[in-house]
Order: sequence, then structure tokens, then C-alpha cells
Amino acid sequence: MPLVLGVDSSTQSCKVVVVDTATGAVVRTGRASHPDGTSVDPEAWWDALRAAIAEAGGLDDIAAWSIGGQQHGMVALDADGRVIRDALLWNDTRSAGAAAELIAEFGAEQLSARTGLVPVASFTITKLRWLRDAEPDNAARVAAVALPHDWLTWRLRGFGPDNPVLEELVTDRSDASGTGYWNPNDGEYDRELLEAALGHDAILPRVLGPHESVADADGRRVGAGAGDNAGAALGLDAGPGDAIVSIGTSGTVFAVSTTPVIDPSGTVAGFADAAGNFLPLVATLNAARVLGVTAALLGVTLDELSDLALQADPGADGLTLVPYFEGERTPNLPDATAELTGMTLSSTTRPNLARAAVEGMLRGLGAGMDALRALDVPLERALLIGGGAQSEAVQRIAPLVLGLPVEVPEPAEYVALGAARQASRLD
Repeated sequence: MPLVLGVDSSTQSCKVVVVDTATGAVVRTGRASHPDGTSVDPEAWWDALRAAIAEAGGLDDIAAWSIGGQQHGMVALDADGRVIRDALLWNDTRSAGAAAELIAEFGAEQLSARTGLVPVASFTITKLRWLRDAEPDNAARVAAVALPHDWLTWRLRGFGPDNPVLEELVTDRSDASGTGYWNPNDGEYDRELLEAALGHDAILPRVLGPHESVADADGRRVGAGAGDNAGAALGLDAGPGDAIVSIGTSGTVFAVSTTPVIDPSGTVAGFADAAGNFLPLVATLNAARVLGVTAALLGVTLDELSDLALQADPGADGLTLVPYFEGERTPNLPDATAELTGMTLSSTTRPNLARAAVEGMLRGLGAGMDALRALDVPLERALLIGGGAQSEAVQRIAPLVLGLPVEVPEPAEYVALGAARQASRLD
């Protein structure tokens, strides 16, 4: 199997890598942008996927492929395989009320025991409940529910409105574990919860194991794919003891665990990973954009923001930024806004504001690390990835906030590389 192809279909763009399995080298790449917004027509992802694959040289010489992608997004399909409405993405918070309703109906402890999750607006189950209540006609038409990477895999295998075999939808443990209606402990869908959300049963993607494959129309082997965080862990070859801190559009702290993790408080999501283990995770909505908005406010580049932050003392002379610019997922405060406190004549300086932005962003991630520790998840080192991890200030301040030795791997498309690694290991 000389060449495999891995995909990362993220919120912002589609990235493709072609890897030589004999050497591990990336030999070709492709990229295409996605539209902005928290509600997106999946056809835009399909167009971007095809464009990125074409830029990467196509599939003719590819032996196997796999797609990683953004988690939780709701792709609702009718009986003819057509998308019913724009997909609601993970960062769409309109279903916050639906999350509260589900918790009131079933209880946080029962939900966490059954699915590893306590619903928040990000998860697919809450989006289905929102659809049921806000758009009942659309909800009644739903014949199948897929996640973004499930749907793209289905389309690239040759299915769609012209070949609507809904039973050919497949997914993996990691992405299924982010829906809120799949149990990572027994590997089964919880149909009662699905029906409570959507109002009726529906076809759900078959969950493949880490090394299982299906075929595309040309006979190539196709992997199960992965949610983006699990794909990154696979691309980094992370193992027990590793905590991965991803600083991108969102912030995530996740660790590889050999045992399931259940947190009735809902702070830690008990996801599965893409390799047969578990991936307890804490997510924040506010990450690298905190640095971007502060740099824009100060009229500097991100590198200059980093330099300013390192001129200030730890603690920024009491200047504190609570960076909930887009609401927040952890803690679950979808309507929150950012706050800057501790402003005095001496503390209100450009270096202190830059430092407060870096520390505020990292404190949100550090709280996630503390939540993992409280559940006895082994943590020995932190791997910083994502665009925000390239800031020198972030790299130097992170060990102080996170309480772990920090390593910063070379920048790479780790989700796409994880998908490629999965494709290279198929049975």
C-alpha cells in the first residue's frame, strides 16, 4: 500500500495529505476553504473536499483513504438521501435550551452513565431536539442522521441523492461518542435518547472499529474516519499520559485513557478515541481568537502581541481577562460575554493587556486540565498544537498555567495525518 490519503474537514477548511506509507513522508497536499457561519450547507464541504483532493493530485494512485472532521454537526437526510436543511455546527448555540430540557427529562447522572456526556448546545442530540421543536416539518422528514465526516465519507464512496443507500453510512467510535446518543462503554446507540430528541427513530451510521474498512466505488479501502480531536491524537501517536492542548478556533484539552471516563458534572466529555481507547475531553469556545481580537484592539500582529505579553510580569499586575467573547461551552455559559477586570492606572498597559489575553485563554484550558486530574486521568506531559500554540508567549506561559511540562510538536496537519495513519492500518 504505497500511498494513502487523509482528510481534515474542519470548521474553516478542508485539508488533504497524501502519505507514502513506506517512509511516512507527506508527498502531496491540497486545501480548500469552507464558508463562515454556524449553519452551513454541507454541499459546500463536498465542493471543498473535491477541490482539495484535486489539488492533492486526485485518487487514482491512492490505495486507501480516511476522513477526519469537525465533531457534533447535524446533517439531516431525507429518505432520498437529500440534505433537509443547513447543518448545525458544533459552535451553534441555539440548542442550549434543548440541552437543558434533556437534562431535566433524564438527569445528568443517567445521561453521563449512558453516553459519557451531559448535553450542551454543541452536541448533536441537542440539535435534533431543537429541530423537533423549532422545525417540526423538517424533523418529520428525517430518515437518517449523519455527522459531517460520516456524510463526506458516504458521498466520496459514491453515495448521495443519485444513489441514496442510507444503510451505507458509516462512522467511528470517536465521532459517534460525540452525538449524545451512543454509549462508548458497550458500543451501541441509545435509541430511546435518539427518539426523545428527534421525535422518532432514524437510520444512524454503522460504527466501524479502528481497523475496519469499507470500500469506495473503485474498490479502494476506506477507513472509519475520526472526529477531529481523535484524529489529532492519532496523528501525534499520543498514548496514556499525554494531554493534548489544541488552540485553534476552539480550545480543547484531551488525554488518552485506557478506561472510560464518566463525569456527571458534564465538564469532561467521555469520548472514545480512534484507536480503541478513550479520549476524555474538555472544550472551550474561546481560544486563538482571544489572541486575535486582542491583537486587533492593540493594533499589532500576533507576533507583536506575543512580544508585548512577555514584557509583562506573571499575573499582569492584576489585570484579568475572562475571555468569553463567544459565550462558552466549558463552563456551560452560552450567553456569556468577555470581561476585563483589575483595571487601575498602573495595570492598564499594553503589555499587561497582551499578557492578560494569553493568561486568560490558557486559564480556560488549565481548568480543563484540572478537571481531568480530578477524574484520575493520567497526565505526564502536554502537547500544544494548533495555530495559537505557535505563539512564543503561549509556549512560555503555558507550563506555568497548565502545571505540566510542555512540548510543541512541529506544525502539521495532525488531523489529516491521523486519518492517513488510520488508512495505512486497515485490515
